[in-house]
Amino acid sequence: MTRLSIASWNINSVRARPHIVERLIEEEAPDVLCLQETKAHNDVFPAKWLAEMGYVHQALNGQKMHHGVAILSKLPLEEDLRHDWQDNGEARHIGVRVGGIRLENVYVPAGGDIPDREENPKFGQKLDFLERMTRWSETLAEPTLIVGDFNIAPLECDVWSHKQLLNVVSHTPIEVEALKRFQDSHEWVDLGRRFIPAPERCFTWWSYRNKDHTVNDRGRRLDHMWASPELAPQVTAHRVLEPCRGWDKPSDHVPLILEVEL
Repeated sequence: MTRLSIASWNINSVRARPHIVERLIEEEAPDVLCLQETKAHNDVFPAKWLAEMGYVHQALNGQKMHHGVAILSKLPLEEDLRHDWQDNGEARHIGVRVGGIRLENVYVPAGGDIPDREENPKFGQKLDFLERMTRWSETLAEPTLIVGDFNIAPLECDVWSHKQLLNVVSHTPIEVEALKRFQDSHEWVDLGRRFIPAPERCFTWWSYRNKDHTVNDRGRRLDHMWASPELAPQVTAHRVLEPCRGWDKPSDHVPLILEVEL
């Protein structure tokens, strides 16, 4: 049996933060690294440098200045697939097969500031993205992991204050309900809450507005790793690498890492 380690991280510009990508690789050495919000078109993505770090197999879906996702692997990758769930050409998904399983890396739109489809088209685009992702999920017929920045904190304990964030985009009932429909469409297992059961504290994102994110600890669990029900029992570990939020020039998100036996 082979043990595969997979990390997922919204890096908020891979070219602006190569130092913390390198530190993560040095400290954790994941077999596969999924990045979101790379903010780099494929022709300027630091592919050569990452290959020199051992990640010679790469699947890139980049976009100039915005969005962008990547899967970097020490193992061969197959079936480089890209779904346009935003339906506007934005680079928000990359999917591969690695080690005999499907691995999907997704960056769900943030959705703007106003939780109303009519007043804020970005919010409508986010809901439509989730609906298209749900339709895709219903067709899955093989063991799959989906990881990435979902931009939704679904549980009351996934935010620092359920009451104060109830009408704030990322924690509104309409978003939570949309994500629940996605989860139900394939009976996805939320690995974060399998290993860190609710209502235990678990955050993956803190705003840059707080100079020291630890002072008020106003975090949200926006980043996720979910598994097909038949694959979930093979996942033996899942960790949130919260100390990374305190590294030099950090992302506002922290990495997640899991281990799965294949």
